[in-house]
Parts: sequence; structure tokens; C-alpha cells
Amino acid sequence: MTKEYESNYEKVTEDWRNRFLAMDQEDLIERFQLEHDADWLYLRYLGQPLKISRRSGEILFADRGELPGFNTAMTAYNMFYYAKEHPVAAGELVPFRQVKRVYPFERAYQKQILEPFTRTFSGHVKELQEACEKLGGTRLPQGDAGYRIPVYPYFDVAVLFWDKDEEFEAQGNMLFDANITDFVHEEDVVCIAADVVQYLTQAAGLEEVKIYVG
Repeated sequence: MTKEYESNYEKVTEDWRNRFLAMDQEDLIERFQLEHDADWLYLRYLGQPLKISRRSGEILFADRGELPGFNTAMTAYNMFYYAKEHPVAAGELVPFRQVKRVYPFERAYQKQILEPFTRTFSGHVKELQEACEKLGGTRLPQGDAGYRIPVYPYFDVAVLFWDKDEEFEAQGNMLFDANITDFVHEEDVVCIAADVVQYLTQAAGLEEVKIYVG
């Protein structure tokens, strides 16, 4: 009997679970320096502890046993699948348009990520600062709220925000490691940015912004 799926997102996630199970897990452990035991691989993502079942391929939040959103799951699976053999972060953070091969997704990034991010945190600088720190961010000198946040242990993003005043509207931006697409597929850069917005709104106690990419 053919399995029925509630949504295309569910089907895609199931396909990637199966693809993960076909990967050499010992190779993944070595390449990504993963903590592991007989049942799980462990990974930290935007301040969130994740665990991946070595038997089913399912990804859960390690601290509460809940399923993460589609973007979070896809980014993890795709990193394991698409990363170069020995990727190395550049350490230099650049605007989205300077990231390799992401040009087709720039409009989606502007409309679906930066605009909701800016609207949500307009007038909420303190909440954004506290949220960035909850995600493990370190303060940067730019903006009213500027933070460098680890995505995975291997590379970072930066969140920059200037609040509105009498003359200017609020402005938000993100910067990405120049080598991020050595770790993940170019479309995953948008998924990561979407998760940054979602996890920041959660941590800030504001109305959660969920953005589904793909």
C-alpha cells in the first residue's frame, strides 16, 4: 500500500530520512566531529541541541524530544549530503548577494526573510539583543543590535538591526560566512536565514515567524 503524506514537506522529509540512512555514518562522525552513541548522532544548530536517530534517520530536539521544523531538518540532512569533503569556514561574513551561487534566491530572501525580520523587531531592540544572546550570539559593533551567531559549530551568521527613528524606517540585514555553500546547498542558505528569524522570535517571546522554504 502506498504511504499517504499530509503534505509535500512531509514526503520530502521522509525521502531525506531514507537518504540519510544510506550514508556512511562513521564517515559523518569523523568529518563533522559529531558526538554520538549507539542510537544517536548529536549536533548543535542555532543554539538548539539536535539528535539524529541512527536507526530511523529522524531528527529531534535533543532537550525536548520534539520534531524540528522543515527548514531545520532539511539543512541538517543537506549538509551531510552536499558538504565538500573537507569544508573550511572562511571566517569572513558577507552579504547574501556575495554568497556563491545564491543569486536565484535573492528575491525570496529579501521578501520572505529580511522584510518579516525587520517588521517583527521594529521597536523591539532589547528583545532582539536578548534573543541573540540566547542563541549563543556575541555582540558586534554594527547596528542597534548586531550579533554573530553560530549556525553549526563550523560556521556563523551575523544579524544586524537598526531600529526606526524620526528619519528612517527600521532596517535589518544578515551576513553569512563566505564559504557557507561549501557546507550546505545554496537553497539552504535561505532555510538557515528563515530559521534565524523563527528562533529569534521564539527566544524573544514575540509572535513566532515561521517561514517555509522550498
